[in-house]
Amino acid sequence: MTNEKDTINHSRRRFIKKSGLVVGGTLLGTFIGTSVQGNNQQSPPPTSEKKNYNRALKFFTRREDFDTLSAVTERIFPEDENGPGAIQLGVPYFIDHELASGYGHNDREYMKGPFFLGSEFQGYQSPLKRRDLFLKGLRKIEEVSKNDYNTSFVDLEDEQQDEVLTKFEEDKVEIKGVKASFFFNTLISATFSGAYADPLYGGNSDMEGWNMKEFPGAQMSYLNEIEEEKFIKKGPIALNDHM
Repeated sequence: MTNEKDTINHSRRRFIKKSGLVVGGTLLGTFIGTSVQGNNQQSPPPTSEKKNYNRALKFFTRREDFDTLSAVTERIFPEDENGPGAIQLGVPYFIDHELASGYGHNDREYMKGPFFLGSEFQGYQSPLKRRDLFLKGLRKIEEVSKNDYNTSFVDLEDEQQDEVLTKFEEDKVEIKGVKASFFFNTLISATFSGAYADPLYGGNSDMEGWNMKEFPGAQMSYLNEIEEEKFIKKGPIALNDHM
C-alpha cells in the first residue's frame, strides 16, 4: 500500500476514531411506476430490480436537510475497499425513521428542567428533543459551509467537509440550546447505529455492515458448535430470518 493510499484512507476515516466507543455503547424513497396500455392492463415493471419500499421519508420535510444528513453520514462512514458506506447501507433513512419515532421525541428521557452541562456519562443533557437537535445541527452545518466556502455541504470536497465537521467536534460553532460537540457525537452515534443495527430497523442493508465486521448477527444458539476445536465462521442472520 502506497503512502498516497494511506493518506486517502486516513482522511476518509478520520471521524471513525470513536467507532469502538460508539458501537459498544449504541448497539445493543421509492417511486412506483407503471405504464398503462390501450386496453388498460398494467404492464410489468421495466426492470426486475428489487425495490426497497422502506427507503421513504417519515420525518424530514425538506429534501435539503436530508441531503445534508446523507452527505454527513457518508463522510463519517464512507464507502471504501472494506465495503459500502452509510448511504448504501441506508443509514440516512434509518436516522429519518428513528427521528419520527420515540427516539426523536425523547420518550425515554426526563426532559424537564433545570438543564445543566453534564458529563458524557449522564445521558442526554439538552432541552432540545433529538428531532429538533438534528434539524438545528444539520442546518447549522449548511450555514457554516456556505459562510466558509460559499457552497452547500454536499458540494464540498472531502477535506472541506472534514474542516466543517471538525468545527462542530471542537465546539467552534454555536448552536442555540446545545453544544455543537453534543450534536456531533449524537450524529456519530446514530450513524453507527444505522450501520450495525438489525436490518429490521431500516439500516445495515443486506447485513453488509455485519459482513464487514464478520458479525454473525442474531444467532439463536451455538449449541452445535460450542464443543468444536476449530474456529467456526458463520454468516450473519437477521431477526427476519427466524420468521
